[in-house]
Amino acid sequence: MDWGMKNRLSQVIQPDGHCFFLPIDHGYFQGPTRCLEKPGETIKPLLSFVDALFVTRGVLRAVVNPDNSKPIILRVSGATSMASGDLANEEITTSIEEIIRLNASAVGISVFIGSDYQRQTLLNLAHLVNDCEDYGIPVMAVTAVGKELEKRDARYLALSCRIAAELGARIVKTYWCEDFQKVVESCPVPVVMAGGPKCESEREVFEFVYDGMQKGAIGINLGRNVWQNAHPVAMARALQAIIHENATAKEAVEIFREVRAKCV
Repeated sequence: MDWGMKNRLSQVIQPDGHCFFLPIDHGYFQGPTRCLEKPGETIKPLLSFVDALFVTRGVLRAVVNPDNSKPIILRVSGATSMASGDLANEEITTSIEEIIRLNASAVGISVFIGSDYQRQTLLNLAHLVNDCEDYGIPVMAVTAVGKELEKRDARYLALSCRIAAELGARIVKTYWCEDFQKVVESCPVPVVMAGGPKCESEREVFEFVYDGMQKGAIGINLGRNVWQNAHPVAMARALQAIIHENATAKEAVEIFREVRAKCV
């Protein structure tokens, strides 16, 4: 691995080997998502707790302060929406020149294993890796999204993650599941956990995050379960404690309550 790749990975993955990515890219297919109508205001109180932002180029330019910003993982796939027939029908939307111009620490792209657009999205990933490896920019593959989320079991997720790694992804983002260690153990590159739809309770989030970390994930890429929570700062601080301080789910609940009380 050359110096540039190592340096960029060290920006998004902390010295303890763990990471907390905050995705705010949902608008690229959902439009003005609840609590993300004004993304600049949403992220402002959360930035001190996270290690990197996962964001599109448009929102990056519009609302993220370039002075002393968090490292950027740039969303570079899209061209579909909730109003279209199939969210899997994605293409690469951002050139390598634009990625370099925006000084991204990494890029992220979705792949849809088992969908009608499997081949297309896997080729998107392969082409992106070809371009980004030339410039030492790590690619994060986002797996098991859209309708394929319904297949969220260890066998399917392991299949998706391994294919993404085989095509050159440096990091794979996927979902927690029962027997999650089977997913991690069969993937030769680091795995980060997605949050998916908002969970019913804070404890539910803390429990799956802690379990996934114990089973080999290096961190999380959680958005809605943070900024759609009634107390997003408390949520971010508690998750930071699990990721970087090895707090248990029970300890995270206590941290959440303490921070919530101070904020109120």
